[in-house]
Amino acid sequence: MSGVTRRVALSAAAPVSAALLATAIAALVLGLSGHPPLPTFAMMIDYARTPESIVSALNRAVPYFLAGLAVAVGFRMKLFNIGVEGQYQLGALSGAALGAVVHPPGALHIAFIVVIAAAVGAAWAGLAGWLKVARGVNEVISTLMLNYIAVAIAAYLLANHLASTAGASTGTATRPLPESARMPSLNSLAGALGLSLPPTVALWGFLGIALVIGAGVHYLLTRTWYGYQLRATGLNAPAAEANGIDPRRMVVITMLLSGGLAGLAGLPYLLGQSHSYGLDFPAGIGFTGIAVALLGRNRPAGIAAAALLFGLLERSAQILDLDGIPKEIATIMQGVIVLSVVIAYEVVKRSTARQAARLVRARSADSARPAERAVAL
Repeated sequence: MSGVTRRVALSAAAPVSAALLATAIAALVLGLSGHPPLPTFAMMIDYARTPESIVSALNRAVPYFLAGLAVAVGFRMKLFNIGVEGQYQLGALSGAALGAVVHPPGALHIAFIVVIAAAVGAAWAGLAGWLKVARGVNEVISTLMLNYIAVAIAAYLLANHLASTAGASTGTATRPLPESARMPSLNSLAGALGLSLPPTVALWGFLGIALVIGAGVHYLLTRTWYGYQLRATGLNAPAAEANGIDPRRMVVITMLLSGGLAGLAGLPYLLGQSHSYGLDFPAGIGFTGIAVALLGRNRPAGIAAAALLFGLLERSAQILDLDGIPKEIATIMQGVIVLSVVIAYEVVKRSTARQAARLVRARSADSARPAERAVAL
């Protein structure tokens, strides 16, 4: 097995082993609680294979994918943006509030909301970046604390300035977005794929935008000068600075980019289903994005697969309540996957390091033999 093939196999083994371990632990929990594991898993798989479940899983996966991209951009530079939760909440609130009162023509309305949400998320994350470079505040602490501030600001603005009960699904919410700001569904695409959907089920149109964003992030990180600077700074900031890269500038730019992506994470739900920001707006997307980024190894393709896996787990868990089985089993599986994948990646990292060290020693020994023969002559 070549070195490249071995590295690919080791990288693939990490998430696969994490999923297998999570399944084994979930089976143990089910068995201890008096529920047969195999029939339970079979029931979850059968439910997840229905067209409605596939569409629901895709809809759930899109916000997780965007949140995972936001986290991954920071992780590539050893920056831990734990503030995605607050960034997307403020982004969605700003987009909903301004999108309801400003009406650009046609598709520009959706583009306007996207730009507003990204700009607000970037500004909120940029504050943490500025605190790091100007005051030395650790970004984990600042972004985590900014989450609480963001949620408080959103609640205050919603309750005192932006609330409108007209069109709200439940409770207090902003004014509903007009038709021009609502993403069309992709049900025609779902039909082309053989998914027969009832009229009440819609595949969110933001899926297409998310795929374009993912391709753009991949290109940015792997094919541009910025991506090289980001990776170099993350690997060794002093060495990068010696080569003309300003680490402080990279911190701010990377936090702005991460926050901009985070600001988009709430838009699939806003533009595809709720059409307003209210007290019932989904929470927890940012923290799930951290797990998705870890499982996807900070690569857009891996993040997409991890987001879909989490979406399928959440959807398939809904059938468990009908048989009196705790649906929290899916949450247990998600948590175990995250913990085990971190351990698996560390094992892979150490195994790769040992292999590289053996290769260096072998090459050093091979290069030393001609010199020894020359001395002997």
